[in-house]
Amino acid sequence: MTEFSSNLLKWFKTSGRHDLPWQKNVNPYRVWVSEIMLQQTQVKTVVPYFDRFMESFPTIDSLSLASIDQVLHLWTGLGYYARARNLHKTSIIIATELDGQFPDTVDELVSLPGIGRSTAGAILALSMNKRASILDGNVKRVLARFFLVQGWPEQTKIKNRLWEIADKNTPVRNFSHYTQAIMDLGATVCKRSSPECLCCPLNTECKACITDQIEHYPGKKPKRLIPTKKVFMYIVENELGEILLEQRPPEGIWGALYSFPEKLPTARENEKPMSGKNHSPQLAILSKNCLPTIRHTFSHFHLEIQPKKVKVSKNEFKLDDSTHRVWYSLKRPLTFGLAAPVKKLLAEL
Repeated sequence: MTEFSSNLLKWFKTSGRHDLPWQKNVNPYRVWVSEIMLQQTQVKTVVPYFDRFMESFPTIDSLSLASIDQVLHLWTGLGYYARARNLHKTSIIIATELDGQFPDTVDELVSLPGIGRSTAGAILALSMNKRASILDGNVKRVLARFFLVQGWPEQTKIKNRLWEIADKNTPVRNFSHYTQAIMDLGATVCKRSSPECLCCPLNTECKACITDQIEHYPGKKPKRLIPTKKVFMYIVENELGEILLEQRPPEGIWGALYSFPEKLPTARENEKPMSGKNHSPQLAILSKNCLPTIRHTFSHFHLEIQPKKVKVSKNEFKLDDSTHRVWYSLKRPLTFGLAAPVKKLLAEL
């Protein structure tokens, strides 16, 4: 055991987190769901989502039998919805093809949708107490500072170097405690901003701390201009106060979530299909007005949404079951997933 891992384990006994929901009734399923939710999301945000998810889907079999709409509904607000879609896909594979049993090697786990090397390592270490390294965002930050690894951690060369360090310092026993310890240290002490170096059990050996270079590590992602895209969203409301929602394609931005239509026939163009579907309703447009623009930022572009509220006559607008559109009443509970800006606009309505 290296001095690094030894000091970390001593710190974990008294200062680590021991009462997180997924640390209770530990099994591969609960650890897997928590790890997927925790990707690019803070613990305090994840906890209520995890609790609700486990209440609805306590086992992998129950998740595999759920519809994607049910899964996305519980995921609404967490973002990065591909995580939820992959979670559902993998649950079906494990339940139907692997007899409900999680693989117990990194290679087998990473072959499943949505499970990368670090997530696989966490599942093995935390739920099966098998020796496996992890390298999530918190761990990258701790290792980059302690060992003074220069460069942006997502660059292949830098990431490979960090994996080497992670493997070397993963002890030959106490895998689960060490794995939780290094994640906890990054989340609560060796934070991205305002790290609490005076409280760190590794401060006397941390090269970035000793040389007063904490703010320079890990290296920053090279800056690039993020483009802005613009789109109209039509809030189509009938005389009963119901709102028209449309399910998006299964892949891509907000895949399989429900959103407002982004195309709408005008009085002159009412023979054209809405959203490119093979369906041409005769819209009786009673009124139309614009709402304030909403700006939503993704990892690789900004999206400027111009909502337009449209009043229509329901009798003139017949929905075809094959179009993946529904009339949604604001008075009934949601049963499907919504894109974040759509949820916000519905709340305002």
